[in-house]
Amino acid sequence: MSGRGAIKWLSALFLGKGVSMSEQRNIAVAMSGGVDSSVTAALLKTAGHNVFGITMRLWDGASAAVDDARRVADHLGIEHHVAAFEGCFATEIMDYFASEYLAGRTPNPCARCNKLIKFGALLERAKELGADQLATGHYARILTSENGTAHLLKAVNLPKDQSYFLFSLRQEQLHEIIFPLGDMRDKIEVRRIASRLGIPVAEKSDSQDICFIPDGDYAGFLERNGVDSQPGDFCLADGRVVGRHRGIHCYTVGQRRGMGIAWSEPLYVVRIDAATNSVVVGGEAELYRDSLTISGCNWIQPAHGSAGEFQCKIRYRHQQVPCALTLLPENSAEISFVEPQKGVTPGQVAVLYRGDEVIGGGWID
Repeated sequence: MSGRGAIKWLSALFLGKGVSMSEQRNIAVAMSGGVDSSVTAALLKTAGHNVFGITMRLWDGASAAVDDARRVADHLGIEHHVAAFEGCFATEIMDYFASEYLAGRTPNPCARCNKLIKFGALLERAKELGADQLATGHYARILTSENGTAHLLKAVNLPKDQSYFLFSLRQEQLHEIIFPLGDMRDKIEVRRIASRLGIPVAEKSDSQDICFIPDGDYAGFLERNGVDSQPGDFCLADGRVVGRHRGIHCYTVGQRRGMGIAWSEPLYVVRIDAATNSVVVGGEAELYRDSLTISGCNWIQPAHGSAGEFQCKIRYRHQQVPCALTLLPENSAEISFVEPQKGVTPGQVAVLYRGDEVIGGGWID
């Protein structure tokens, strides 16, 4: 398809899908080198905005992503900038990742990166470069009501929805962010746009793992980066020792495999006690919790409602479940489930929804 034909087709296809053509703006696109952010840039340019790309260089192995993003920017005819954030990423994300495991918690680096890096440092850099707004390839939606309040909603494509990772966004940030892919029906539609426009990364596979641990070997990453976690005891809730573990950084709540314990029933990691360097194990029933507490809360909307009005997700792939919320001092809260939930994991994120809308959330204690 010719460039002019592709633009005409794209304009007709996506007019009214959340990519406004009524007001020309200067928009920075966070380009990761993947298909989602590349199509985001193409949509916004087609809509008539002044678009430029900006790619975060976060760690030593990220040069391929920068190169891919630059190729896409050249293909689209837009400027491309590189934001060198290796220092703050190492301190705020990689060091945090290691320290959480050493504390017996399971970190959520993507949620923390969104808060501090992508919609913190990167948003500020984009504005320094002249952007009115920052666009990303996240699958989520932002709607603004008549009174000017911004609302963060799930994506139309629910299997791809990423609103869970965005709970920490504040009202002022939501007014400075665009998610053009939030109204896409499925990923096939996104790849179809990329193919029609001849985008170089149209067939690039989706990233599945934490970006700085592409092989998914978290324990290996920690050990290579000097984490010194000593072997200790597997024990039951009553204190009986049933085996030896390799180091608490190798385990997470709910884990069953890789423990090497011979027992009369399957055993799961129930709790990790960093103070005693022990991993508490037990039967599946011991994984269920009636409630949890969260700290470091962020509320996009007022966190007030009647019992049963809210739903909670305690993991990205966790189904929303009905809950009640009690606000506590020091920016914390208690979430009580209508039905006990399995695998509440300290260090992860609990996000509160009202239907499709994100109310806010916090970090599980």
